[in-house]
Amino acid sequence: MRRKPGLLVPLEISILEASLILRSRGAAEFHGFLIAKEVKKQEAARRLTAHGTLYKALDRLEKAGLLESRWEDPGIAAQEHRPRRRLYQTTTAGEKALAQALASQPDGQPQLRPRRTNV
Repeated sequence: MRRKPGLLVPLEISILEASLILRSRGAAEFHGFLIAKEVKKQEAARRLTAHGTLYKALDRLEKAGLLESRWEDPGIAAQEHRPRRRLYQTTTAGEKALAQALASQPDGQPQLRPRRTNV
């Protein structure tokens, strides 16, 4: 099934929401694993079935101009003894697309909400 141009699927909305949550906490950029952790903290975690799903969605968002990415400095990764990370940030177009997607939802509320825990 093809989707309409400009229409965000639920996982893409969750990624954009999570990126803005991370930004509000001081993280101007995020890498895939960090965004996966943030999405998993939320009710929308069921949308993230595998990291391959996440990276395909990140690629679609970047191709649509809603995210920008860059590779981190290899020296930083070497100092920390790990592979380099691809770092993403939400663009102004991404913020606008998220606002439009949320406005078109029946309740106009964000998709991400903290998980309820049984006490």
